[in-house]
Amino acid sequence: MNVRLTEEQKIKILNADDLYKVMQQVLLRENKIDRNKEHFWIVCLATNNQILLIELISLGTVNQTLVEPMEVFSFALQKRAVKIIMVHNHPSGELSPSDIDIELTDKMQAIGKFINVPVIDHLIITEKSYYSFAEKGLLAKIMQDSEYDLTFSQIELLKKQLDKAELRKAKEMAKKMLDKKYAIEEIAEITGLSKEQIERL
Repeated sequence: MNVRLTEEQKIKILNADDLYKVMQQVLLRENKIDRNKEHFWIVCLATNNQILLIELISLGTVNQTLVEPMEVFSFALQKRAVKIIMVHNHPSGELSPSDIDIELTDKMQAIGKFINVPVIDHLIITEKSYYSFAEKGLLAKIMQDSEYDLTFSQIELLKKQLDKAELRKAKEMAKKMLDKKYAIEEIAEITGLSKEQIERL
């Protein structure tokens, strides 16, 4: 679910504190019942670290939420994120990352590295404070010590998602070029689409 942001909240992220201020507002906007459940969001960033959007991926129970890495990156690719930050809350108020948090971060950074959409931080937040994997040095340690290997099926799925994202991007470019009266042959050469694909747009 896309999180509605004001223009003032679509800031350039310079550090974890910048993002926490936005995410604290997002969390406090929830009703009291939902605030006592774990949320998992991804923050999609542009090249200059400006927030493109924030998506709520999962809403769980008081002490856990289920996250499927492929779902996260499929969404990030669709939205053309250049990099992402993961954020989840701990309703208990405890900021220390759990073993599950660390394992998930390991999986996510490995997939992000493979598809060139890096995970640049993972924030654990409460209503009053936060823990940044990047600022505490934990993200760098996880990346250095990572033993997570993508399975063949995961690699194949990621390749398909990348191909779909590239095709969608090429078609959007071709449509704009058609509107500007470019020749089909020229569009095909620039976008890599076939003449038949362009004619069907």
